[in-house]
Amino acid sequence: MDKLREPLADIAQCGLPVALEAMGERWSFMILRAAFNGVRHFEDFLDVLGIARNILSNRLSRLVEAGVLKREHCADDRRRIEYRLTDKGLDLLPAMLALRQWGEKWGGGPSDPVLCDVRDGLPIKTISIRAQDDRVVFGQDLIWRNQADIDAAETRAKLRSVPS
Repeated sequence: MDKLREPLADIAQCGLPVALEAMGERWSFMILRAAFNGVRHFEDFLDVLGIARNILSNRLSRLVEAGVLKREHCADDRRRIEYRLTDKGLDLLPAMLALRQWGEKWGGGPSDPVLCDVRDGLPIKTISIRAQDDRVVFGQDLIWRNQADIDAAETRAKLRSVPS
């Protein structure tokens, strides 16, 4: 089968615009980075990020609206609001780490501290693209396929595996 190009003109068929709509600028990423590091309160975001109050308010609202963060009242003081990562927000961790690793490789070098696995205390591996059989694959190893072709191939494979 010839390589199929992604239909670049039809952005509705791509998840990237959705992601960029929610996260598409620097401060949103920095807020998300802070949230992954346990920052929860508006004033704390202000302190650690050095962001203007109005920009922080706007970006937090957008991240809540996108379902990346949720607003909750603090248990100990119902007047205070906490911003917590949702499951949708937590799913951005691999993308955030991949961008960070890319920046370390092509920008300023390794960061300190280093992100490590809690179980063995060793640094995490470089984020990679993995095939169904867990092989690391690169750009030249990838093709676009129509979902209908994938579904048909999976059906054929299932039929072959059924004992006669």
